[in-house]
Amino acid sequence: MGNLDSVSDHFQHNHSDILCRRLRFRCWHRGTQESDLILGSFAQESLKSLDGAQLDRFEALLDCTDPDLFDWIFGGSAPPPEHDHDVMRLLRGFCASRHRGPQQGGQHPI
Repeated sequence: MGNLDSVSDHFQHNHSDILCRRLRFRCWHRGTQESDLILGSFAQESLKSLDGAQLDRFEALLDCTDPDLFDWIFGGSAPPPEHDHDVMRLLRGFCASRHRGPQQGGQHPI
């Protein structure tokens, strides 16, 4: 059975890797530069630390419209219950920390 466990672990790792690549692509190709920068930067830095269920919740967020996501992320309105979860809080925290960070050379925070 040890060999079967090894194959299963390999499949899980490959599936997770493929999902992360697909999510990163979706984040960097939203259609607006603002969305690409916010979601792409979050994906680049955070996806590797998310578990499978969190990746699924993040993927569900990507099915939402950009205006809704921006309102929820930046506090314009509360997300609906199905999107008010740990991944949304991680995304909000990520954006808040980037916004508060030091600006260098005329760069604007994300």
